[in-house]
Amino acid sequence: MVKAAVLHRYGEPLSIEEVEVAAPKRGEVKVKLKAAGLCHSDWHVIEGKLPLPLPIVLGHEGAGIVEEVGEGVTSVKRGDHVVLNWVPSCGTCIYCRTGRPDLCEEAARLTATGTLPDGTTRVSWQGKPVYQFLTAGAFSEYTVVPEQAVIPIRRDVPFELAALIGCSVITGVGAAIHTAQVRPGSTVAVVGAGGVGFNIIQGAALAGAKQIIAIDVVEEKLAMTKTFGATHTVNAREDDAVSAVLDLTDGIGVDYAFEAIGRPETMADAYNMARKAGMTVIVGIAAPHETVEINAFSLPSQSKTLTGSWLGQGNPPVDYPKLLDLYAAGKLKLDPLISAVYSLEQINDGFAALTSGQNIRGIIRFEG
Repeated sequence: MVKAAVLHRYGEPLSIEEVEVAAPKRGEVKVKLKAAGLCHSDWHVIEGKLPLPLPIVLGHEGAGIVEEVGEGVTSVKRGDHVVLNWVPSCGTCIYCRTGRPDLCEEAARLTATGTLPDGTTRVSWQGKPVYQFLTAGAFSEYTVVPEQAVIPIRRDVPFELAALIGCSVITGVGAAIHTAQVRPGSTVAVVGAGGVGFNIIQGAALAGAKQIIAIDVVEEKLAMTKTFGATHTVNAREDDAVSAVLDLTDGIGVDYAFEAIGRPETMADAYNMARKAGMTVIVGIAAPHETVEINAFSLPSQSKTLTGSWLGQGNPPVDYPKLLDLYAAGKLKLDPLISAVYSLEQINDGFAALTSGQNIRGIIRFEG
């Protein structure tokens, strides 16, 4: 029996339960979790905005040590340090074959079902199956995932920092580098100074943007954005964000605008911050039923590009090691992203701090 944070009913706190985690089957890997990040995507499930089968073990931003491998597994072995990959691409669908493993159809199916590829889960509670969020189920001392869902990493990076690579870092940096392909000397606006927003900022800085405007309502977070490369900040609680960005860009707007909150109104703001022929990238996750209102005439007349970014349009087997190499070389900041560290039993406190805007990223550290 191992401890896991289980969601039994939407809108209620996570419950720490003693669950059973079965041995890995063929093509699967059992991981002993050492750290897991608290992400807004997990919170959206808790509040019912992303409905999934219940009960479920949430958590997808995780790092740990391989405990056991199933038959046929060749990419990792017992004792390897790994980061979980919550988009375990199949390699054979049309998106995988055309260079977009982030949009893998099989991974999307697993996201919707909360299961492993065979339609079952390795976690159970009181004899009943417990689903695994995004295949991972990282809010558990142990998890079993497909081989494609574990990426081996270098051993000299602390697990708390390595876990961040699995979602907020690859998503944010990738949105700037892969999706927008930010050019040197360009102008950027980032709406939302959270775990993903900070990484969009440093991704844009890595790409050589000359002006990076951070927009949020928490002054302490805005001050921290300068650490990651922001050149200007806008407190949207005090000023109209769109007007402020236009003022900072001589009325033109930015080359690239990013939304990292997941609210329709801030998505529309990001679109309105972009210049003619500029690009707006939506990274924040809204509820499936929500819509964004954009002026229809502006679409042809201003020729803007409006697109989304899932997992930073990344390829985890390639990008996770590269990002950790950048950190080791001092070119990527990970340490300042962690606001607080919690035990598994304190997970609901961590989510309270996340939703109140206190934390950039809270981390669960597993004991033992």
